[in-house]
Amino acid sequence: MTQNAKLDGSEQQPVQERGDPSWVAPALTASEKTRNVGKTNVFFGPPLAVLADGQKNTLEISGKLNRTAERYLEILKHHGLELSELERSCLSHICNIGYMSPLEIEELPFEVTMTKFECNGLDKSILAQKLESASFADLVAVVESLGF
Repeated sequence: MTQNAKLDGSEQQPVQERGDPSWVAPALTASEKTRNVGKTNVFFGPPLAVLADGQKNTLEISGKLNRTAERYLEILKHHGLELSELERSCLSHICNIGYMSPLEIEELPFEVTMTKFECNGLDKSILAQKLESASFADLVAVVESLGF
């Protein structure tokens, strides 16, 4: 009996292995998607250069980047503000400039008072007060949740 034949006589697909040109990697589970083993090129702009300053080898740098990213993601889980869809729309309009620097994030309460964005039912003064009383981590989490 061949390796690909079953006892009932039906044929089974041949077992494909790495190196076989027809081999296709299996789909990743959600937990596996977070683990990308391998090297990737990363541009080290000023913030990453400061973060990795003093690190001597790629394992030290990689460890530092991964620890920092893990902590940052945990901060995002524990911070943010309860906002209505109207308030989120107003902030999206403001953030739609693209990249938001830390200074621009700090100025969100002021930007809300200055924006020409209008929406029926939106009270910009209440939104500005919410943002003014929020921590910087809360503001960052809001901006991140909006995709900016």
